[in-house]
Amino acid sequence: MSLRSPSRALTRIGAVATVPLAITMLGAGFAAAHVETDPGQANKGDDAVVTFRVPNEEDNAGTVKLEVTFPLDHPVPNASTTSIPGWTANVTMTTLPKPVHQNNSDVKTAVQTVTWTADPGNQIKPGEFLRFPVLAEALPDNADKLTFKALQTYSNGDVVRWIDPPAADGAAEPEHPAPTLTLVSADTGDNAAKPAAPAAAAATDSDGTARWLGGIGIVIGVLGLGLGIVIAMQGRRSAAPTTENPTE
Repeated sequence: MSLRSPSRALTRIGAVATVPLAITMLGAGFAAAHVETDPGQANKGDDAVVTFRVPNEEDNAGTVKLEVTFPLDHPVPNASTTSIPGWTANVTMTTLPKPVHQNNSDVKTAVQTVTWTADPGNQIKPGEFLRFPVLAEALPDNADKLTFKALQTYSNGDVVRWIDPPAADGAAEPEHPAPTLTLVSADTGDNAAKPAAPAAAAATDSDGTARWLGGIGIVIGVLGLGLGIVIAMQGRRSAAPTTENPTE
């Protein structure tokens, strides 16, 4: 389903963003976490809220800036951000050298970068991560995947470049893979199966009701048969002749 109302979508994700999003990471598995999109899939041609999940992988410094570069070969015409306490967001647009035809129109300007900068005294602390949502409008309908490039800046000046191309099938994952977003057709996504769910549920309910009524019918039949046998036996006893003692 297309998110054609940016203000409504941003209100929803804003409600989530205002809750403290720096969540302590548990377990050793998070130590090797990367900057990733969450969720990692969206429908072609739709608007979608794409969230960049950013972990802090250093022990003695905090993350103070995230810069995400959008692809221009399959451009995103517009993007909107939402307020995150302690951070300032900035969307930079660019004019394409040559218009790109997608979604039945020619895209001439597109999102170049989205940058989030921590306010003074704020950061993603060691052992924590933060989610940065962005509403990407009119995702391309002629691509199967979008690859972004992300630069993560720490308070000690270190910059981690999440720009390595995704690994090919069977190949080892690169050290700093770029975040990617898989694009699928709307009729093959999760939403395609949802209209059939009520029918399936109705069929299941109908089948269960039929079995329940059938069970009641069997029970009533058995009770009726037992009652008939009892009545018949009582009738036979009442009709049986009385044998008198001949010596009396």
